[in-house]
Amino acid sequence: DWDGALEHAASVFAETIREHGPDSVAFYISGQLLTEDYYAFNKLARALVGTNNIDSNSRLCMSSAVVGYKRSLGADAPPCSYEDIERSDCLLIAGSNMAYAHPVLFRRLEAAKAARPEMKVIVVDPRRTDTCELADLHLAIQPGTDVALCHGILHILLWEGWIDRAFIDAHTEGFDALKALVRDYTPAAVADICGISVENLQTCAELIGQAPSFLSLWCMGLNQSSSGSAKNSALINLHLATGQIGKVGAGPFSLTGQPNAMGGRETGSLANLLPGHREAGNAAHRAEVAAYWGVDALPEAPGLSAVELFEAVRTGKVKALWIACTNPAQSMPDQQKIHAALATCPFVVVQEAYATTETCRYADLLLPAAGWGEKEGSVTNSERRVSHVRRAVPAPGEARADWAIVCDFARRLERQLRPGRPSLFDFADPAALFDEYKALTAGRDLDLSGLSHALLDRLGPQQWPFPAGASAGTPRLYGDGVFPTASGRARFVADAYRAPQEKREA
Repeated sequence: DWDGALEHAASVFAETIREHGPDSVAFYISGQLLTEDYYAFNKLARALVGTNNIDSNSRLCMSSAVVGYKRSLGADAPPCSYEDIERSDCLLIAGSNMAYAHPVLFRRLEAAKAARPEMKVIVVDPRRTDTCELADLHLAIQPGTDVALCHGILHILLWEGWIDRAFIDAHTEGFDALKALVRDYTPAAVADICGISVENLQTCAELIGQAPSFLSLWCMGLNQSSSGSAKNSALINLHLATGQIGKVGAGPFSLTGQPNAMGGRETGSLANLLPGHREAGNAAHRAEVAAYWGVDALPEAPGLSAVELFEAVRTGKVKALWIACTNPAQSMPDQQKIHAALATCPFVVVQEAYATTETCRYADLLLPAAGWGEKEGSVTNSERRVSHVRRAVPAPGEARADWAIVCDFARRLERQLRPGRPSLFDFADPAALFDEYKALTAGRDLDLSGLSHALLDRLGPQQWPFPAGASAGTPRLYGDGVFPTASGRARFVADAYRAPQEKREA
C-alpha cells in the first residue's frame, strides 16, 4: 500500500544519503509535470536532501533556448505573444514543423495568412514538411547550417543598410564584434555552406529587412543540437540588428516542446537553476532561497544535467534514482548506456501513469501517478501565460497526484533526516504550493506574485510579469528597450559557424 511503499522509499533514500552523501541520489523529472509538482520536487531535492542532482527531460529540448535568451537578452523570457503571429508582416519558422508539432498554433497562422495574403512566411527546414505548404519562401538548408544562414542574412542586412542603427546604438552592446565576424559570411560563401541559391538567400534577407514587423518562431530543429545555443543567439541577433523586438508582430519567439517546459524553467527544475529564474551557482541566489525555505543553506556542488546524471548512475556514483512522468529508457540519447545504468542502479523509483513504459521495467518501486486530466495545478505556455488546470476525471484506482506523492514521501524522509523539526512540506492542496512558490518570483523578471488559482479562475489565464496589485498580464517584453542585463542593454553574440560533427568527421 502507499504507506508501505513510501516508508520503504524513505528508508532507502535516508540510508543512501547517510552512507554515501546527498549527491548519491538524484531526481529526473519532466516537462509534462504541473508547476506545483515541479516546485515540490525542487524543494525536496535542494532543501531536504541537499543535492542539485535534479534535472528534467526539458534539458533535451529547451536548454538551448534558455541559454540563448539569457545571454542575448539577460533573462529566460520569450518576449512575444501568440497574437503577434497574426499581426506580423514577416514570419520566419526555423527548425519546426508547426503543422504537426504545434497544430493549434499553426491553424492560427493559416487563418492569419488567409486573411492577410501579403504576410510573408519563410520556412527554414532541410525537409519539405507540411508547414512549407504555407511558405512564400522555403530554404531547404543543409542540416546544422543555421548559424551560417543567420550570419549570411545579417551580412546582407548590413550591406543593404536594412538595420536599425539607432536601436543598436541606444539599446545593445557587442555589435562591432559581430559585424567583424559576419564580414566573411558573404552570400556566395553562405549559399555554398547551406546548399541554397544566392537568390533565395537575398530574397530572405530582403523580406526580413524590409518588413515593418518581423517575428521568428523556432523549436527542436534549432535547440536539439551540439550548437543549439549558437543557433538561438544567431537568430536573436537578427532581431536586435533590425530593432524588431518589443513591439507588435515582432520578436524572437521560441516554441516549447512540452506542455509545461516553461513552468519547469520558472521553478528552477534544471540542475543549474533555482526557483524564480535564479542560478544554483550564484551564492546570493542560494542564500535567498534558503532563507525563504527556512533551511541553513542550499547545496553548492553543481548538479548533474540529464546525460551526466545517467552516466553517474551507470558508474555507480548515483545509487538511488527517482524518475517521474518521463520515459528515459526510450527518450534519452545513447540508449545502451541508459539501459545499463537503470539495470545496475541499486534503487530506482518510477512515478508513472502508465505501467507499460520501457522505464517501468527497471523500477524497484513503481508508484501510480495521476495523468494530465486527473489532477489540478498550473502550467505556463510559450507566451508566458499561466493557466489553471482543473481535474476532468478522477484518477483511477489508487493513483495520486504527483505533488501529493512527493510531499508524502518528503514528510517521511524528514522524520529520518531532520526529526522533530517542523515539516517543509505541509501543503494541503496545489493552491498552497503555488502560493508559496509565487513569492519567490516577486521582483524578478518573471514576477507572478499577483497570481493565484482563484484569480486565474476569475480572470482567466494571464501572462507574466503579473506582480502583486496588477490587474492584467504583460503581453510583450522590452518595449522600452531596457533589458535585464548588468548594463540594461541586449547583447549581440558573435559565435562562428561550426560544421556539424558528422560533417567534420566525413
